[in-house]
Amino acid sequence: MKRIITVLAATLLAFGAQVAGAQDNARSMQDLLRLIEQGQARDSAEARQREQRFNAARGEQQNLLNQARAERTRQERESERLEQLFEENQQKIITARSALDQRLGALKELFGVLQTVSGDTQGRFNNSLTNLQYPERGAFLTELGTKMASATELASIEDIETLWYMLQQEVTESGKVVRFRHNVTKASGEQADEEVVRVGLFNVVGPGGYLVVKDDGTLAELVRQPEGRLVSTTEALLDAQPGDEPVGFGLDVTRGGILGLLVETPTLMDKFHQGGYVGYAIAILGVIGVLIAIWRLLALSTASRKVTAQLKSDTARTDNPLGRVLAAYESNRNADTETLELKLSEAALKEMPGLTTGLLFIKVVSVVAPLMGLLGTVTGMINTFQVITLYGAGDPKLMAGGISQALVTTVLGLLVAIPMVLLHTIVSGQSKKIINILQSQSAGLVAEHSEAHR
Repeated sequence: MKRIITVLAATLLAFGAQVAGAQDNARSMQDLLRLIEQGQARDSAEARQREQRFNAARGEQQNLLNQARAERTRQERESERLEQLFEENQQKIITARSALDQRLGALKELFGVLQTVSGDTQGRFNNSLTNLQYPERGAFLTELGTKMASATELASIEDIETLWYMLQQEVTESGKVVRFRHNVTKASGEQADEEVVRVGLFNVVGPGGYLVVKDDGTLAELVRQPEGRLVSTTEALLDAQPGDEPVGFGLDVTRGGILGLLVETPTLMDKFHQGGYVGYAIAILGVIGVLIAIWRLLALSTASRKVTAQLKSDTARTDNPLGRVLAAYESNRNADTETLELKLSEAALKEMPGLTTGLLFIKVVSVVAPLMGLLGTVTGMINTFQVITLYGAGDPKLMAGGISQALVTTVLGLLVAIPMVLLHTIVSGQSKKIINILQSQSAGLVAEHSEAHR
């Protein structure tokens, strides 16, 4: 009904449009009436055609509806049949499982244990170093686990014996040192087929040092090898002949865990770099101080030897401080006592700068180095508190940088200050020794000259 109303409305609208268009061309009322009659006739013909198409379509839709109802009825009957078949099959499965349990008896517990052992064994073999030589064990254990998990298959005697053999093989291989070839990923990223040595279930070593097993089961060199002592034992192991027993080889009983931690342990240079710019400044200051201290110690030792030789000689030599003071005495031997004393004091004072050069700088370094270490400590703690403010205190690794700087700079300051204090003491003592000789010799010459002219 709605469709008929829509068709009539469309017809009236078309008729009105045609009448409006015809009014412009109509010359008389007769022409207009003729146009209206023609439009009505045409619209009646179109309406009858639309009605015929509508009736034909209605019949077709009725046929489709009847077919859909018949298909629904058929599907409902098929669903009832399948539900009944499912219930019957469920009952058959229950009956079959009950019969299987009765036939298995005590073997059911055995197969359960076998399934558990096969799963645990597969996990152990995947993490074992022996898997490098026997990778085919994983496929067998996977197949065995699938078979045991299914309700349609059971493990055979051959499967049980194979599993027992693999377990016995693992125990036997754990006490062997075996040499074999394997693909190794070098530290540079290159692949190479190398001869490696497996030490039980603990370590694998190659020409480049210790090797680790990646998650994908491949061998790779450690990015950074341990200290030289441990690496030298790997070379001895690679060069060993059957029957040799290399002494001192480091076994990693954690199968790579300790080696990983050992490699991540910072070296001495890593710790030094943790001090940052303050640590570099302390180190530079310490190097300069040590060089100056060594320079002055060598110079004063040479001067001390020459002064000692001068004490044993009767001739004044100008290659040492005491000789130059004695030369001043020789040149002023005829002067009065007061003048001679002043001349000798002047000669001794001229030697003072050469004997005390660098002592003040060494002393300043021994005092400034701890202060610079304290500066680094404060700077590191400021950085730590900034990290805590931004990220919180949940992750200690985020705070490690600032704490490392705080502690390393303190250590560097003390490492510089303590030797500098000792060096200052030694150099200062050497200098004071020569100065005391000069003063004592000057006083003796003045006293001798005074007695001679009395």
